[in-house]
Amino acid sequence: MADADFIPLTRRATLLGATALAATAGNAQAQAPKRGGTLVMSIIPEPASLVCAFNTAAPLTVIGPKFVEGLLAYDFALNPQPLLATAWSVSADGLAISFTLRKGVTWHDGKPFTSADVAYSVLELLKKFHPRGRSTLAPVTSVDTPDDHTAIFRLSRPAPAIMSALSSSEAPILPKHVYEGSDPLTNPRNNNPIGTGPFRLAQWQRGNFIELERNPTYWDAGKPYLDRLVVRSFTDAGARAAAFERGELQLAGTTPVPLAEVAGYRANAKFQVEDRGEELNNSLDIMEFNLRHPMLGKLEVRQAIRNAINSDLMVRVVWSGLAMPLISPIPSTLAKLHSTDVPRYPFNTAKAAAMLDAAGAPRGADGMRFKLRLDVPSISDVYQREAEFLRQSLRAIGIDIEIRISDVPSFLKRIYAEYDFDMSLLPASVTADPTIGLQRYYDSKAIRKGTFLVNASGYSNPEMDAVLDGAAIETDAAKRKVLWERFQQIAMRDLPLIPLAMPNSITIAAKSVHNFIAGADGLRANGAELWVE
Repeated sequence: MADADFIPLTRRATLLGATALAATAGNAQAQAPKRGGTLVMSIIPEPASLVCAFNTAAPLTVIGPKFVEGLLAYDFALNPQPLLATAWSVSADGLAISFTLRKGVTWHDGKPFTSADVAYSVLELLKKFHPRGRSTLAPVTSVDTPDDHTAIFRLSRPAPAIMSALSSSEAPILPKHVYEGSDPLTNPRNNNPIGTGPFRLAQWQRGNFIELERNPTYWDAGKPYLDRLVVRSFTDAGARAAAFERGELQLAGTTPVPLAEVAGYRANAKFQVEDRGEELNNSLDIMEFNLRHPMLGKLEVRQAIRNAINSDLMVRVVWSGLAMPLISPIPSTLAKLHSTDVPRYPFNTAKAAAMLDAAGAPRGADGMRFKLRLDVPSISDVYQREAEFLRQSLRAIGIDIEIRISDVPSFLKRIYAEYDFDMSLLPASVTADPTIGLQRYYDSKAIRKGTFLVNASGYSNPEMDAVLDGAAIETDAAKRKVLWERFQQIAMRDLPLIPLAMPNSITIAAKSVHNFIAGADGLRANGAELWVE
């Protein structure tokens, strides 16, 4: 898979079930952690490598932080917390971010971690090779290192989103002495990482399991609690459910069992079900239009299509109620920026049909007006159900839909390298800040043929570009909120894409597992807090 957006059933926390879980989770975490033991968890699918600095595929962002860490962690309210940095400050003009680095940290090979590693990682690795870092960190022109434990980012313009993008899964810090002078993308340490994290690689039997062992020199004394962490990739949700029942699997995220079985796990005393842990990801299911199509280039056609989709019914049918309908591309889970003052499209097939008539697309003898292709990546049967729901919804207003399902590489090539699509259905990560995750889908400057997971629709609106540019540099929170509110109004008026729903993020753990969701990173955290009875 090519990006963290591509998660089998995209996940993000809603509070469904979280209240009921709170007492249980609180009691579990009140116990004194116990050292030792082995935990078996699952990621989907097996990653191609083990370092998430150059590839943000979902399984990589789960396993990578166990080896390599970022400057910051984040709590559930998305407030930054210390990790490799212990303190930080942003200058009044927003053009400098200063970090005090943790002392006494060593790499797995015994070399000291210093500010030189931070500077090298940001300037030579993340800015150049990270799929989102190339944009997020673009304003960073240099990194000053006045001493081994101080790193100062110098910026060409204010960039408030950077402070939301320094987690272990989004901006891992790698050792300069290992990567300097090599091709970072082919460095052999991508498959056997040298990091600062709580675990080291013990063995990797490809196609079978990845075994991690405790880092005995980890900077956080006494951690990690686990002796070993074994990571397996099961073929499908049914196989994972069977492994849970047999006790062969103790922890898995991204809704690891069939949706219809989640309620049973909630009621089963042998398991814990957690809805939190995707606050840094905020993944949505979206349907993007190719505005180069003669019909989809018409605004009234796109709006008619939105009116033909019954969002509430779709959530019940496709996700068994385990999702949240969307009225905006910024979900309500990002409460500081979400707006309800946006154009709305209540389900109304009669209105949708009238709009298509007015757009010059009358029904033919067979009742159909025109035909569109809907491309879907084969990452989960849920997307196939979603596509079928959309096909039936649009047939009701006279639009014939051909569903084309392809593997992820073929899907990405077709949509982003060839523009050979009419509509595409995909998961899109908003992340902790829409400048990081959303701007790429709406900004005309992000139209780059051959670049994955950016503006493939061909949407270009000078007003939208100006709003996005302004929001990217605005440091005043109130003024920035106004800009993002205007963004949502334009986005829902112009509809280059339709935000369909935000599926819940479901993590399941055996009752014996503790601290498996400790912050907004969820399973993408470093795992130092994990322990088992």
